[in-house]
Amino acid sequence: MEKRGSRRANGGVPDGKQPTKTDYSRWRLLDERGRQTWHYLRTDDEVKKWPQSVADKYFLGLPTGLPDLKTSTTPLQAVNNGLSFYSKLQLPPGNWGCEYGGPMFLLPGLVITWYVTETPVPESHSIEIKNYLFTRQHEDGGWGLHVEAHSSVFGTALNYTCLRLLGAHAEDPRMVKARGKLHEMGGAVYGPHWSKFWLAVLGVFPWSIVNPTPPELWLLPDWLPIAPWRWWIHMRQVFLPMSFVYSKRWSYPPTALTMELRNELFVEPYEAIDFASHRNSISPLDNFHPKTWILNLINWIFVHLWIPYLLTKSLQQKAEAWTWKLIQMEDANTDYSNLGPVNGPMNLLACYIQEGPGAYSVRRHRERMEDFLWVKSEGMLMNGTNGVQNWDTAFTIHAVIECGLAEDPRWKPMLVKALEYLESQQTLENCKDHEVCYRHPTKGAWGFSNKDQGYSVSDCTAEAVKAILLLQKIPSYPNLVSERRIKDAIDMLLTMQNDTGGCSSYEPRRGSELLEYLNAAEVFGRIMVEYDYPECTTACISALNVFRKQYPDYRAKDIETFIQRAVSWIRSDQRADGSWYGAWAICFTYAGMFALQALRSMGETYANSERVRRACQFFLDRQMDDGGWGESYKSCEDGVYTQHEKSQVVQTAWVCIALMEADYPEVEPIQKAVKLIMSRQLSNGEWPQEAIEGVFNKSCMISYPNYKFIFTIKALGMFARKHGDMVLQ
Repeated sequence: MEKRGSRRANGGVPDGKQPTKTDYSRWRLLDERGRQTWHYLRTDDEVKKWPQSVADKYFLGLPTGLPDLKTSTTPLQAVNNGLSFYSKLQLPPGNWGCEYGGPMFLLPGLVITWYVTETPVPESHSIEIKNYLFTRQHEDGGWGLHVEAHSSVFGTALNYTCLRLLGAHAEDPRMVKARGKLHEMGGAVYGPHWSKFWLAVLGVFPWSIVNPTPPELWLLPDWLPIAPWRWWIHMRQVFLPMSFVYSKRWSYPPTALTMELRNELFVEPYEAIDFASHRNSISPLDNFHPKTWILNLINWIFVHLWIPYLLTKSLQQKAEAWTWKLIQMEDANTDYSNLGPVNGPMNLLACYIQEGPGAYSVRRHRERMEDFLWVKSEGMLMNGTNGVQNWDTAFTIHAVIECGLAEDPRWKPMLVKALEYLESQQTLENCKDHEVCYRHPTKGAWGFSNKDQGYSVSDCTAEAVKAILLLQKIPSYPNLVSERRIKDAIDMLLTMQNDTGGCSSYEPRRGSELLEYLNAAEVFGRIMVEYDYPECTTACISALNVFRKQYPDYRAKDIETFIQRAVSWIRSDQRADGSWYGAWAICFTYAGMFALQALRSMGETYANSERVRRACQFFLDRQMDDGGWGESYKSCEDGVYTQHEKSQVVQTAWVCIALMEADYPEVEPIQKAVKLIMSRQLSNGEWPQEAIEGVFNKSCMISYPNYKFIFTIKALGMFARKHGDMVLQ
């Protein structure tokens, strides 16, 4: 296995001296109770002792060797063919893995952190990160916020820098083209706040170009409406280490390479740039959420009054000490895996600054960075979290149950393993000092990825406990999760409702939507506080309904009140055209599927509900000529349904599920869509990857590759059970 000390990020490795491709037959995915890390085997003996799995080969784009199957002519035959393939991707602990890529601003933060902390980078990583970035480079030479977005200063400046740090030569034609695109957009001074922060850390920018992120805000009384503990969890956990580093004004000492970058990233000589005048400069291509005049005024006060004249050294030290304490608590409560791949590298940097390169915190952070990396046919990318293990595993169980195949001997072993996995991932206690570090209770919860990361998520808990309840109700399945633990999960879910009746993601909303006036990220919307989401709200309704059928006496009044208020919010969130806006996948097709499931739970169907009829008509009006549905990511950005140029099997499956949840009476449009799904299935049972599926914060898309198995299988199975397993050719 390759040693981590084989290469250093600082200084890079000239491309002419480094191979341009690794041997993909030597990559292995290790899954340790849901912790997924990729390893490159150096010796033939290692390769012999650790054979490559079907899943490894699939993820890497290598031939899997799985056989062609008998062509399916009915939905259930297509389901079984799909499960035949998808079951081979189940990993040893019982979960499913996949890339969770899409954002193009994650790798640069990690590589810059590696460089400035002088972290050894394996040659295999360096090679494949460069391969991925070059593969994802646009025709115009740039990179965008995500893989399908237009080129922007954020994406281009940071990914150009990332490639240079890993050894790409400035005169490589691809780099020349990227530099030209960056200069066309005005140069790196027109990047958003996050890019300016990272380039200041690297020593390419002076800190005068970075708008303030003062740690003193963490000293504000908790009762204040703008106190950071009220912000959305991802925003505050990024602001936390960012404010610590900003207060230190820490930059890596100049090197020959960073001095070269000072000449490459700008359209005018470095010495001639008035960096302070560019604090608010941003390209229109990046400015998705323009800063408000209120935020600009606050920044002016910080820069011109607070920092130079009013901030005392003792207060600054007190703020730094408290933010450092909160960083330590985040690290301890997640075993250094952290909430995500933005605050993870930032916390590593904070530990390096505070405790030095030899500290345990630095060593452990370096190890944990591997949890975010993923290898595929295009190279090595950085996932949007440390995986989607819990989420996809729960959804897979639901899909098979909906197909009526939970007791099929072909798939029961797969489901037992999945149940065993979910059992192992429930958080059994609240994290240490959770109230002090502003964490929502975690006892009874499931997170999005695994138990190590450990953050409560409303819909992840709901989908997991629902899957467990449904499986354990079947007599032939083991009862692995006790009644007490199931009730702990329900207790946690009941804490997740907002005053509106809707549900958020990680915790109930703590602050006003007016905090968006302080949104400094510029590239994201709806980032400052939690919001009500039809997806999360429906998941909680569904889980509580399943639970109370099995435990009718437990907190019956609380559950009934929760469900009634939640469904009322779902009704109120529907737009006049019959649609719901989705926050976590693209977009109206996704949210509509959940909302119609919630309404069905209250007996509302096409036959008796005008709002359900409006929702169905919204979908039917947008069915494409081939029978499918295809929705562009622009729907998320603009808030208006935008047709994709081609139908997508995932969104087609979502709409099929939605129409069947609504009891739409005419089978023909659903049948036409089911035929499309079946026609896209390959001879070995898989569905090929199409357009990106997911989104967060309105503007950044992210991939959910297993959705093309999970929801297609569910839709086909539901159709067969509802309308018969008819021949469709």
